[in-house]
Amino acid sequence: MTNNKTLSNRLVAKLSISFLIIIILIGLTYIFLSLFFSHKFYEETAQKLNAEVANHLIDEKFKNASPFLEDGTVNKPLFGDIMHNMMAVNRGIEVYLLNEEGGILYSVVLDHSDSEKPIKKIDLAPVKEFIDQKGKVYILGDDPLNIGKKKIFSAAHYQKDGHQGYIYIVLAGKEFQAVSESLFSSYIMKLGLGAVVLTMLFAMIMGLLSVWFLTKNLRTIIFQVNRFREGDFKSRIVNAEQSDLSTLAITFNEMADTIVENIEEIKSVDVLRRELVANVSHDLRTPLTVMQGYIETLQIKKDNLNEVQNKEYLDIIKKSIKQLTQLVSQLFEYSKLEAKQVKPQKEPFAITDLVYDIQTKYELIAKEKNINLSTEFIDQTPLVFADIGLVERAIQNLMDNALKFTPDKGKIKIIINHDNENVIIKIKDSGPGISKEDQKYIFERFRQTESKQKKSGIGLGLAIVKKIMELHETNIKIISKPNEGSTFEFYLPSYKVN
Repeated sequence: MTNNKTLSNRLVAKLSISFLIIIILIGLTYIFLSLFFSHKFYEETAQKLNAEVANHLIDEKFKNASPFLEDGTVNKPLFGDIMHNMMAVNRGIEVYLLNEEGGILYSVVLDHSDSEKPIKKIDLAPVKEFIDQKGKVYILGDDPLNIGKKKIFSAAHYQKDGHQGYIYIVLAGKEFQAVSESLFSSYIMKLGLGAVVLTMLFAMIMGLLSVWFLTKNLRTIIFQVNRFREGDFKSRIVNAEQSDLSTLAITFNEMADTIVENIEEIKSVDVLRRELVANVSHDLRTPLTVMQGYIETLQIKKDNLNEVQNKEYLDIIKKSIKQLTQLVSQLFEYSKLEAKQVKPQKEPFAITDLVYDIQTKYELIAKEKNINLSTEFIDQTPLVFADIGLVERAIQNLMDNALKFTPDKGKIKIIINHDNENVIIKIKDSGPGISKEDQKYIFERFRQTESKQKKSGIGLGLAIVKKIMELHETNIKIISKPNEGSTFEFYLPSYKVN
């Protein structure tokens, strides 16, 4: 019981930890996605709100002044003034003057002291798309200060005093990036720590409740298994089909039923074994005692016995030996059948010929007992497909049983009939009959029905017949009432010629 509780607790602990880890991972993922999409939302909002900034700059600043001086150089004071005004509103804005090819001609935030340094270029594809869409789409452009990174921007085309190009304004510049990353880290710490703490508390509560709920059926199964193990063989899982673990529950119930059936079978076999020992001991003792007694008599009185007496004693000994041999043969035969060491060699044969042969063999015995033995064939009987040797043995056992219980001047009839699929064989006698209660056990090994007369044998004859029928994948049944005789009936498949 302690081991089972330990295993159950381990399972609950593993499920709880797994659930907790899953919740934490989901929480961290949620935090990351929330911040990521919040950042994207801010960028898209900022870009759309400032989409016309570049156009406004051109309209306002290039109206009375040119971005280029008379010598063709960039009007740096003008751009200094532009950046001063822009940064007064938003310190994160960066303004760039581009030529037609996307080269950066000037920006306050860039170092232009080295005239031999190659001009930086940005990709104009996003710029042209932005202008074509009039700033209505969310699109990222190159960051001149961080090659390879993308930023939100505003852009517009200019044409002034024979010069043309683009005004390119980064709306989230270097300073904005620094402040944003600092705040982002701060929010990550605050939100992350709070989320982790809340997530753990939530996970502990929900995890324990969920594990308790999910393992409810499992605990029920474990409880019933323990009861069954402790000896309560009636322990079963109620409504197994409706359980969350229905397959396991149904399997346990079926397994328990099988174990109980096996236990009952073992008990039954043990009872039958005791009966067998008692019956065999009695049936072996009788012929052995007779044989020993008459052999001793022959040894003691061998000089005083005449020829008739000698023959009589030897006949009695011979009969006892025959009885003993038959008993041992039955035991050996049934053990082979039960161990499935016998495999039927099926072939087509005429059941009528076999029945005539058996009738001939038993006619003399029937006459000695003053019993009328007859056969009846209904219509023309087809061939059967079976093992002729085993079928002969089954009919002989049924005939022996009928002769044993049929009284003087009684009748035994072998009836052969058939239908479309099978040949039907019946052995009918006029014996005392068998009660309904005894019919349940008539084919069990080592069983004998109660009768007014004590009959010899240990009750293996009919059990052997049943085993032979099972080998032929058919069955045998009995039709009987007390004082009205008995009829044993079995079927054999007809042989169909193609």
